[in-house]
Amino acid sequence: MLEIAREQIPRGIYAVEKNDYAELLCDKCTSTTQLKAMIRAYKSQGFKVYANGR
Repeated sequence: MLEIAREQIPRGIYAVEKNDYAELLCDKCTSTTQLKAMIRAYKSQGFKVYANGR
């Protein structure tokens, strides 16, 4: 499932995981800086982040 989501989001976050619970997302970013900021925000909440475009 994550492989399919990965293909759909060229630069952005396609999933987050926390406490054996994963949620698919479609957070697209316009720049690498924006992507890194979004990743930091999710990680600060304790999520493992799956993203493309780093």
